[in-house]
Amino acid sequence: MSDSTTLVSIFLGALEGLTEFLPVSSTGHLLLAGHFLGFESAGKTFEVVIQLGSVLAILVLYSAKLWSVFSTVNDPQSRRFIYSILIAFMPAVVIGVMAHDFIKTVLFESPMLISVMLILGGIVLLWVDRLSLNPRYHDAMRFPLKMSLAIGFVQCLAMIPGVSRSGATIVGALLMGSDKRAAAEFSFFLSMPTMAGAFAYDLYKNRDVLDAGALNEIAIGFVMAFVVAVLVVKWLLDYVSKNGYALFGWWRIIVGTAAMVGLVLIG
Repeated sequence: MSDSTTLVSIFLGALEGLTEFLPVSSTGHLLLAGHFLGFESAGKTFEVVIQLGSVLAILVLYSAKLWSVFSTVNDPQSRRFIYSILIAFMPAVVIGVMAHDFIKTVLFESPMLISVMLILGGIVLLWVDRLSLNPRYHDAMRFPLKMSLAIGFVQCLAMIPGVSRSGATIVGALLMGSDKRAAAEFSFFLSMPTMAGAFAYDLYKNRDVLDAGALNEIAIGFVMAFVVAVLVVKWLLDYVSKNGYALFGWWRIIVGTAAMVGLVLIG
């Protein structure tokens, strides 16, 4: 693996960790950055697998809470929360398996579509941030099961790169009555089975095209994603509780517009 490839892997890993839990679409950012940098991974596996570094960051930061839930699994509230996450996860399992090849071979190869979705998602975030919502749910562990299932279906919109998994789930939760902090926390917890499942399935589907060089790139990106994600998650909950999501709406619009201009001028 060349020095330039190593530097690109470090950069993309840091970009993944920075954007995974922000409602700005980490996959969209990775695919656009890879396009303009000329980075091509076998089966687009790098972009999916390094997300597990971000999942590990959540596991570390929320280890105490997760232990509390799973060590008291006989408690009705803990058991209900586990069911809630599993129910929200199921739509992604079904739709993800059915649409996997189309997503990877068509949607992941459409940088203009990604740019458009970044801009549209930014507009949605700005709109939601300006709504006068009266939240009814202030604890991510107490969402109704029907609401969790609905959030799970909304999450599937993020199979279109540029939509943002965290953005879709957060906006869905806000519109269904969650406050900003609980919406972000539920999105964090839902990311664990969703991203771990995507990692396992994508690795299985591309097991024949991965070589030692690809594994080195993935390992570097994984470590960088973990380190940066730890820092981002600690900051994000406090920020959105006080300031909302407008910053990320503008971020998406600026990045999407810049990418569209670049695609028109450079190709």
